[in-house]
Amino acid sequence: MDRVQISKYELFSLIILFQWGTTIIFGFGAAAGRDAWIASLISTGIGTALILLYVLIFRLGGDRTLAEWFTYAFGKWVGTPLSWLYPLIFIYNGARIISDIRFLLPVTIMNLTPDWVIGITFLAVVVYAMLGGIEVLARIAAFLLPFLLLAIVLEMILLGASRSLHYVNLLPIVGEGWGRIWETIWPLGIMQTYGESIEFALIWGYVSQKKGLAATTGFATLFAGFFIALLGLLTIAGMGEAVFQQMMYPAFALLKLSRITFIDNLDALGIMYLVINAFIKLSMHLYAASLFIQQLIAAKKIRPVIFAVAGLALLLSMTMVVSFTEHLEVAMVTVPYHLWLPLYLVLPMIVLAVLPLRNWIGGKKS
Repeated sequence: MDRVQISKYELFSLIILFQWGTTIIFGFGAAAGRDAWIASLISTGIGTALILLYVLIFRLGGDRTLAEWFTYAFGKWVGTPLSWLYPLIFIYNGARIISDIRFLLPVTIMNLTPDWVIGITFLAVVVYAMLGGIEVLARIAAFLLPFLLLAIVLEMILLGASRSLHYVNLLPIVGEGWGRIWETIWPLGIMQTYGESIEFALIWGYVSQKKGLAATTGFATLFAGFFIALLGLLTIAGMGEAVFQQMMYPAFALLKLSRITFIDNLDALGIMYLVINAFIKLSMHLYAASLFIQQLIAAKKIRPVIFAVAGLALLLSMTMVVSFTEHLEVAMVTVPYHLWLPLYLVLPMIVLAVLPLRNWIGGKKS
């Protein structure tokens, strides 16, 4: 890993754009209604702790990557089958991003384009970037992050200037109790954005300066979570609870509220949010899966693995759902409990519990 290196800022940018993902378009926690921004902030706090747990495992394991955690902790016979679960879930997650793109772009700007053409074209661009390696992906994220932040600030200014925000829509705060807030937080609110960040345990070894790795990762997570909560708050203030809960793409609806004289169509900003964040998230999902498989099978080159992973993700995306409603239901109910929770929380906690004993045994043998 010495030849390939990424800077802390590049890691910082990559984490933020990955965690924003399509959440910035779909919005966070519609089930929590006007208190969705509170659920988002709490999820960010717990999610940051979860990601720092991953950093702790990385450090206690001697800077071993995620692909090595389970064989190191449990041995080859138990660890190898467990390890294979991760690239499979990364590929599945990537396929869901492709499905998001296939559903979203035709209903926004590319109405007459077949969804399969959109999916294949978008994936082709992602594969091209992946072939450049993690350095290329990290530099792309570092370049794009300032533009997205500028767009978000511009959106906030225009919303304020157009007097489209009515903060009475946020009241009463926690008026319906904490029940629906907690249901939004656990497990979807934590697992979808922050649990998925376990993929970064595959690339932390590429960071040029390991000192301050936890601080960079933790701050990036808090930064990303703050903006997710802020956009949720602005959406609720602008449209009210009822509309927020019914809207499929609240980010696009929020942009339409920004109307000042000749500036009355900011859909391009929404498309930019979607394309950039989906690009980074899909790239990370598929690159993490490719890197994981390369390490598991000890392949000399990652290029063939990338093509195989991308092909499998495309095939899954074309067959996994028949409607967008079903797509969302699987994402919010089935996946968090049956896939993400055991892989992103339960197994890492077991590894963390086993590592001190494993390190002690290894120390005695040496």
